[in-house]
This record gives sequence, C-alpha cells and structure tokens, in this order.
Amino acid sequence: MSKPKIAIIGLGVIGTSLGLALRASTEEYEIIGHDRDPGAARAAAKAGAVHKTEWNLIATAADADAIVLALPANAIRDTLENIAEDLKIGAVLTDTASVKAQVMQDAQELLPDNVSFVGGDPILPTGQTGLEPSADLFRGGVYCLIPSATAAPVALDFLTDMVQRIGAQPFFLDAVEHDSLIAGGEHLPLVIAAALLRATQASVSWREMRKVAGTTYEYTGFLGSEDHEAHREGFLANSANIVRWLDAFSGALQELRDLIEEGDEAALDEALRHAVDLRQTWMKERALKEWDRMEQMMEPPERPSFLRQAFLGSGFPRSREEEEKDDKQGKKR
Repeated sequence: MSKPKIAIIGLGVIGTSLGLALRASTEEYEIIGHDRDPGAARAAAKAGAVHKTEWNLIATAADADAIVLALPANAIRDTLENIAEDLKIGAVLTDTASVKAQVMQDAQELLPDNVSFVGGDPILPTGQTGLEPSADLFRGGVYCLIPSATAAPVALDFLTDMVQRIGAQPFFLDAVEHDSLIAGGEHLPLVIAAALLRATQASVSWREMRKVAGTTYEYTGFLGSEDHEAHREGFLANSANIVRWLDAFSGALQELRDLIEEGDEAALDEALRHAVDLRQTWMKERALKEWDRMEQMMEPPERPSFLRQAFLGSGFPRSREEEEKDDKQGKKR
C-alpha cells in the first residue's frame, strides 16, 4: 500500500521548514514539493524537506491527498484556478498566507465541493526570525486554522494533527477575526518598523546616528522576511484593519509625545511603567500558553498515528495507482 501524499507548493522558508518538520516527525507519508523557481526546489530537496520535487504544478496537485499552498496571498488565487479541476476527490487544501478573508473567498469560489479547504497561518514563536528554513521553525508557536464552511471534519482533524506534529498549537478562528488580530499583532509592527527606518535614515544625522543605533533600534526596525513584495501585498490585502490599528497607534503615540513635550514626569513614568507591565504579562502568557481564550487551543489527539488513519481509514480516497492495481487484480480474478 502506497503512502499518503502531501504536496507542498512553494518551497521558500515556510514551505521548506514545514517539509523538514513533517519529515522529522514521521515517515508515514510521502512529501512532494513544487516551486516555480528551480533553484528553490533543488535547495529544498537537498535539505531533505521533500522526498521528491515535481516541476509541473498540475502533476504535483493531481494525486495529492493534502496540499499546502506555502505562497503569498496574491499568488494563491491563480494557483487554485490552475489546480482546481485536477484535484483528487476528498483532498484537503490549506495555505500559509498572513491574510485570510480574500483567500477563503477565493477557495469558496474556485474549488469543487468534493474537496476541503482550511486556511492556515503559522505564527512563529519568540526567537524565530523565519529567515532560514528549520525543522524547529514552528515549535512552540501558534498556528491559526480557519475552516471553510464546507470543510469535512476529517480535514480539520488532519490539519490539527499536522500542526501538532510540527510542534505548534492550533488556534481556530474565523477569517474576519483573524485578519483584524493579525493587523495589530503582525502588520502594525511591520509598518512601524518601516516608518522608523525611513524616518531616521532619511535624516542628515543618520551618518553619525548609525554608529550609536544599537539593539533596541535593531529589534524595533526588524522587518522579518526581506521580501518587500510580500509585505506590500499583505498590507494592501488587509488595509482597512491596518488603518484602524494605525489610527489607534497614532493616538497612543501622540499621548506619549505630549507627555514628553510637557515634561510631565509622573504621568510619563506611569505610562512607561504600564507599558513594561503589559509586555511582561504578554511574555509570560506566551511562554506558558496561558491565554484568555484557551478553549480554542486544541489538546493533542489521543489516537496514535492519526495522520495515516485519516488518510487510509477515515474517508480519504486511495491513490489512483492503488485503484488501478485493484482493477487489474479484479480482472484477473
């Protein structure tokens, strides 16, 4: 009996890291990789993230039991259009884009009713920059899962199991809520970092300032991936939410500006003390996973080898090769 097949489309840092993490957890299934950049595909194969690569997108998706679209949001619609007609009945699809509303809408519009789509967004844990592929990239982080209205229960079970296998904690929410939260928790810090870099390095004093800019500047100006196109697309796709958070940030920034200008020592001290307390509370919660909405965090399933059970025993169709083999054996009888 052949192994279930998982196709990873997009072999950048996230796709390659996902392959590495899954292969480190088990060898119960076959991982096929595809990237339009042959160099990225070769690098992922050399790193051991996939069992093999496939240059043709349609061939990659056609016989896969599960497909991970490790692509920026603006590349997902075209990919779904290209593979929709060739998907295996019962296949599970997911993505890793940081904006979900448009992706979920595209999936609902383009995919056939006989497959399941569950949106995904891995949130990297503290200390992980996401600049280099790693089997431990997701370990200790939160992994957002956004089920479509028609996703089969077995698809949710499979993705819950996959997330736990790579060391992350599943967090179920809907697309609208996800995009609002991500705008404040991920996109806003990136906008602030870009503004800091532009404001300071456009100054004539930067020539000397660069010598004293230290760790705080480095961390505050951290933009994660150097893929500015991915940042741009994320900002534009989530613009309404980001603008609301920017307005809130501008108000908080103005308050601090006024306190500094007025020299209000007591008020400024209280504001900074409060900020320090807020950060320490969040760091503790993140380390211990003591979230207010703990009911949405899933406990690991008790069933062993769930991934293989899901594919081979709970409704996932068998591969075309297996069906053809059974047909031949039946004719011989």
